[in-house]
Amino acid sequence: MLDELKEECGVFGMSLVQPNEEIINNMYLGIFALQHRGQESCGIAYQNESIEVIKHSGLVAGKFFENLPRDVKASQAIGHVRYSTCGPSNLINAQPLVFSCNKGEIAVAHNGNIPNSEMLKSDLIQTGSIFQTSSDSEILVHLISRIPGKNFETSLVSALNQINGAYSMLLLHNNQLIALRDPYGFRPLCYGEIKGGIVFASETNALDIIGAKNIKEVEPGEIIFCHNGKIEKKHNMGSSKKAQCIFELIYFSRPDSKVFGETVHDFRLKIGACLAKKCQLKPDIVIPVPDSGNSAAMGFAREAAIPFDFGLIRNHYTGRTFIKPGQQKRVEGVRLKLNPVKTVINGKSIAVIDDSLVRGTTSSKIVEILKDAGAKEVHLFLSSPEIKYSCFFGIDTPTRKELISSKLKPEEIAAQIGADSVTFLTIEDLKISVENPGDYCYACFNCDYPFAINED
Repeated sequence: MLDELKEECGVFGMSLVQPNEEIINNMYLGIFALQHRGQESCGIAYQNESIEVIKHSGLVAGKFFENLPRDVKASQAIGHVRYSTCGPSNLINAQPLVFSCNKGEIAVAHNGNIPNSEMLKSDLIQTGSIFQTSSDSEILVHLISRIPGKNFETSLVSALNQINGAYSMLLLHNNQLIALRDPYGFRPLCYGEIKGGIVFASETNALDIIGAKNIKEVEPGEIIFCHNGKIEKKHNMGSSKKAQCIFELIYFSRPDSKVFGETVHDFRLKIGACLAKKCQLKPDIVIPVPDSGNSAAMGFAREAAIPFDFGLIRNHYTGRTFIKPGQQKRVEGVRLKLNPVKTVINGKSIAVIDDSLVRGTTSSKIVEILKDAGAKEVHLFLSSPEIKYSCFFGIDTPTRKELISSKLKPEEIAAQIGADSVTFLTIEDLKISVENPGDYCYACFNCDYPFAINED
């Protein structure tokens, strides 16, 4: 019963010219920089004579870091931080996943979701496959192993042609690192050069932390084969119309990253300014719901010429509110996570900027916190359109009937959550805020999925 959009996952990988004893430490830094994309589990796989994997339930810092091997020298490695969009959040589903099949050892780190996974899995089980996990990421390896012959590249391409969905993946196989992205490009994947090799990541901030240069995107439909720090070949499966997830820019990616060619912070400033243009009143102050509302609130305040301040302070050590099951636990989580600055709020009409509205439970608690702190009026502005439909491409959204905007109008939502008004961004606002608006998926707002979805 979540009340926030849950992250999908983050991947990070390195291919070095020669084995290096710093590879594990650099892998740690890379997945640490992606921690915001998933807090359930983390892992690193590296290749020497065989593929070795280290996995942990929980955050990258702490026990995982303490238990990392200090004497490893390797030239290829991949890492992963996970939030489960498919399969329970237990250690067996933590990635990278490692398998041994007729094509050799394969390690997989996957960001995304495969809508036709249940159909594929059912067919595979009926013909004798035995699954080790409940993750949809395992399906790719089963498909690869079913294809006759020993040519891994041919088998990989053939297997990918059977998968319909969102996948940005890193693989290890036969001392190669393989990076690939689905033809629609739902999830981001980029790469850059470092001294002695090449590095891949879900976001550019993870490349920045280890000093990568000449950063490029893995193109939709592209497969890149790397060996000993060099790109050996590229294969393109042929791109259809792009459907990049707009929520990567609205919420998931860090503001210091560049995703889909857009600087995330700059994009959020633009959509904040768009929100301000919809404001028919003159609040005393603009405050963000930290941290994802910070940049949009700054853009709103600049455009509206209204003072900006931090009226809510976030405790960064409580975890996400959705991690705690049950209604009462979730409400307690909001109180633990956010606390008001009463001198900023008391007696004022406030414009509160948040990234999105899912069920409304968290928003109603935020309004309550602000009014208890003395706010005269609370006007909620969302830097995304109304979420009316579920996502099937790597974001764990509720069923449609649980989405508050699928059944209530903004004025009805305001009454339900106790706000004086609720204002949403429009799809048109999003489109004027990016360079190539036709390259994005807006399906959670308008039900225009890039391909047919079986919601059963």
